[in-house]
Amino acid sequence: MADNSFGTLFSFSSFGESHGPGIGCIVDGVPPRLPLSEDIIQPYLDRRKPGQTRFVTQRREDDEVEILSGVFEGMTTGTPVAMLIRNKDQRSKDYGEIARQFRPGHADFTYQEKYGIRDHRGGGRSSARETAVRVAAGAIADQVLQRALGPGFRIRGGVVQIGPHAIDRDRLDWNETTNNPFFCPDAKAAVEWEAYLDEVRKAGSSAGAILEIVADGIPAGLGQPIYGKLDSELAAAMMTINATKGVEIGSGFALAAMDGREAGDEMQAGPDGATFLANNNGGVLGGISTGQQLVVRVAIKPTSSILTPRRSVDLDGEDVEVVTKGRHDPCVGIRGVPVAEAMMAVTLADLLMRHKAQCGLFDD
Repeated sequence: MADNSFGTLFSFSSFGESHGPGIGCIVDGVPPRLPLSEDIIQPYLDRRKPGQTRFVTQRREDDEVEILSGVFEGMTTGTPVAMLIRNKDQRSKDYGEIARQFRPGHADFTYQEKYGIRDHRGGGRSSARETAVRVAAGAIADQVLQRALGPGFRIRGGVVQIGPHAIDRDRLDWNETTNNPFFCPDAKAAVEWEAYLDEVRKAGSSAGAILEIVADGIPAGLGQPIYGKLDSELAAAMMTINATKGVEIGSGFALAAMDGREAGDEMQAGPDGATFLANNNGGVLGGISTGQQLVVRVAIKPTSSILTPRRSVDLDGEDVEVVTKGRHDPCVGIRGVPVAEAMMAVTLADLLMRHKAQCGLFDD
């Protein structure tokens, strides 16, 4: 399988399957002399790991990262950083009955059609288990960005809608994302979601979600004007996350309903230069960062693995009724937050290095 790498100057390549011995990645382009250790990376992974609440899969994985190369005496050496996360709680027997069946909404059918073979154990390579290594790579990218951009830089993410239930933006408080199991920036909405997801689980179904990822402290100038646009790179990064079916930047689709006088993000002179009066464009104009807050929203479809019997076909082309066993997230979007944060971090680190390579050559 090709195309297992992401990024240009700062990049990572991932490997491994859901029920294999382990998963991992090789991160290339990491600047030398960056403090790095397992202890720095682990907190990022702990936010994503399964089994922490009743609202996510009950698969129990420690997600303990091992750094295999690229670090010497607590500092990066400038060589590739290889990391490994061992799988410890696989239950492959849960998937025995679907070895010859295609689960609706999953990649089973398309993998079989493309390769003529597939690992049916937990979805194999198509499993969201792979996203753990993205978080590990994103942790390194975040450290690079903090070092390069200073204390004003920060990436934050949260779930702003589960099923049809959205947060109240008047109550939005990013500090609340650490106080509930949904990474929800609205304390009242989080309480409402608990009851809603309990009902969804009891019904043997699942729910979708909308994530919002914001980045502060981004300088103007990141991104290219045509094919390497900042917003296109971010959209591509988010679309690689499992179950993602939509991405919008800034006000996104709502811009289509706005009057042009409202949508244009007027500017005025400020003490430190031009200032913007709005941010409908999400911190990107012409594919290049404006210096405002970057705003990305990601639409995650409902988890495809549900207990309700579904109609499908098998390898022989016969009609079957599929019941998916195993341990699955009733709303996969919840654990998608640290993954989306990681993909934003990797994208920004890569674009910052690409910008410096082109435009920073003659800096004083």
